[in-house]
Amino acid sequence: MSVVGFDIGNENCVISAVKQRGIDVLLNDESKRETPSVVCFGEKQRFLGSAGAASATMNPKSTIFQVKRLIGLNFSEPRVKDELKMFPFETSEGPDGGILIQLQYLGERHTFTPVQILAMLFAHLKDITEKNLEFPISDCVIGIPSYFTDLQRRAYLYAAEIAGLKPLRLLHDCTATSLGYGIYKTDFSSAGPTYIVFVDIGHCDTQVSIASFEAGYMKILSHAYDRSLGSRDFDEVLFKYFAAQFKEQYNIDVYSNVRASVRLRVACEKLKKVLSANAEAPLNIECLMDEKDVKGFIKREEFENLASGLFERIRVPCNQALSDARFTVDKIHAVELVGSGSRIPAIARLLASLFRREPSRTLNASECVARGCALQCAMLSPIFRVRDYEVQDSLPFSIGFSSDEGPICTMTNSILFPKGQPIPSVKILTFQRSSLFRLEAFYANPNELPAGMPSKISCFTIGPFQASHGAKVKVKVHLNIHGIVTVESASLIEDHEDDSVTRDHAQLNLDKMEAESVSGSGSGSSVAVENGVEDGTSTQSKSSQTTSAGGVRKHKSTRRHEIPVSENIYGGMTEADLSEAREKEIQLTQQDRTVEQTKEKKNALESYVYDMRNKLFHTYRSFASDQEREGISRSLQQTEDWLYEDGDDETENAYSSRLEDLKMVIISSKNPKVDPFLLFFLFLDFLLVLCSWWILLRIDIKMKRQGHRLKGIC
Repeated sequence: MSVVGFDIGNENCVISAVKQRGIDVLLNDESKRETPSVVCFGEKQRFLGSAGAASATMNPKSTIFQVKRLIGLNFSEPRVKDELKMFPFETSEGPDGGILIQLQYLGERHTFTPVQILAMLFAHLKDITEKNLEFPISDCVIGIPSYFTDLQRRAYLYAAEIAGLKPLRLLHDCTATSLGYGIYKTDFSSAGPTYIVFVDIGHCDTQVSIASFEAGYMKILSHAYDRSLGSRDFDEVLFKYFAAQFKEQYNIDVYSNVRASVRLRVACEKLKKVLSANAEAPLNIECLMDEKDVKGFIKREEFENLASGLFERIRVPCNQALSDARFTVDKIHAVELVGSGSRIPAIARLLASLFRREPSRTLNASECVARGCALQCAMLSPIFRVRDYEVQDSLPFSIGFSSDEGPICTMTNSILFPKGQPIPSVKILTFQRSSLFRLEAFYANPNELPAGMPSKISCFTIGPFQASHGAKVKVKVHLNIHGIVTVESASLIEDHEDDSVTRDHAQLNLDKMEAESVSGSGSGSSVAVENGVEDGTSTQSKSSQTTSAGGVRKHKSTRRHEIPVSENIYGGMTEADLSEAREKEIQLTQQDRTVEQTKEKKNALESYVYDMRNKLFHTYRSFASDQEREGISRSLQQTEDWLYEDGDDETENAYSSRLEDLKMVIISSKNPKVDPFLLFFLFLDFLLVLCSWWILLRIDIKMKRQGHRLKGIC
């Protein structure tokens, strides 16, 4: 058995699995450790991962990549519109304001949401994992950026559900990296915590976290980010530089040609990697556009000057992380640099000057998130026994709650889960209500969110129920392990007096009542906020009043009733939407499987033609006459001509029937009609052999008898 961790990158994905001997990064069909985050729609089937990346230049307008950037965003946002201009595929605005991807497939126009495209990618990674492990999997841990909002986290869970996966946890990228770093370290100081800064420069974003390490314990102190600064932005600097250069030198505009833009961006990405190890690098592309070969050249110094503004932006999240953790640079023990964009030398120099120490590269820059996710999955799964190690993550945003009668007034200005709140957490709200009411969750500080993201999260309806005036309603609010806020349960608590009387001369034991700090929220309602986890048991509190010396008491009991809770997620998918997406994914998967099976049958027929033709004139040459060989060769040639002409695009049954027909022709040619004269002569030969054997046997017997006689005479 094994548990799995997925790192869904903007450019590439990595799959890591925990086995009995340790953590392995699984290889895809091309024996590579990284799988491109690409979904390409061909004429009859989808090409996913490496196959999709290989088909991108042939189908640029139906190839979807960098889908991670589109999850949970609104089409109308100005930054999103700038983002969409970089993509060759067509997009539009959905009914809910989200992004829709439109393309041609199987002769029809199809529309997909980014969640559906992400589900296709999850399904492909699931197939790769099951091929490697040779058994089905469902439990996993998925890495996500720390800046993902509640809606984006739910979108990942939707996509995983569509693909047939069951995420045990959505884990922040830097938290996964910190886990992989800390669980193997045994040299932490016993004098106090060790503080490490993790800087993850990915393909599309930059994330910075500060973690505190002690023996058997890890705590994330702060998260900071720049969601629009990644290695692809450095690629874009090179792209714009050479696009302008080629327009001047060769009079070609790559912006006007989708395929030329894709090829130039790929070349610029490779050029950036060469500049990371060399002081200068050339750029050569054959037949880029208008049948023109282009050449270019750039030095590392020129590149760093062009990207100087991007380098300075890296300082912002680093300083923000220090500020949120209330740290100075002197308290930091080490800086770990990871991510696909971390290999640029200028970035390492900048971090060294900022933190006053050289950044380390202890971890694998591309695989550390997947490995950390696999470790977390092993810790959450009962299959493996992992040494005790506590992982304490924190919430990157402040979440507040309000009721339908106004904000929930507390000492923290309606903030129920402040920024830095441990994940998971539970808080209990106590209201005085007599009928149905609503609660709304929202991000209390929009400045903490990425630009353009909505502040509303979801609305919860508590009820319906009926109660007497002044009845208490306790609402259990859960910030779950995925970092998603939900109302887990609601209970109505009412006091009832029992008319029965009892006489008891024993000492009365009174149950302790909960202490609740109550503050008014308007219209006679009140709310109390309590920290801690509710144990789920209903409490009974009794008060008694002695009315005589004999000990006559009246009982006052507390009853708890569960109240239904319904949830409305702003921008989320309904059960009907999920069911429809699952059905569509099943249909697309079946279509891909049918096309693959058809290809296999066609290849089997073609292989049989070539194999039989070779054997006919070599292995089987002495077993067939010239006439028979000529007939078989004619059938093979006819089948080959059909394959490359009318049979180039046929069904699976057509190829199977052709193969069976060809086999029957060859089998019938192996059983020709037998000449009767040949049978007669064969029968005579058989009789001659039989007579010779009988004569020799008689001679042998006679000689043995004569030998016995001579022996007796002597």
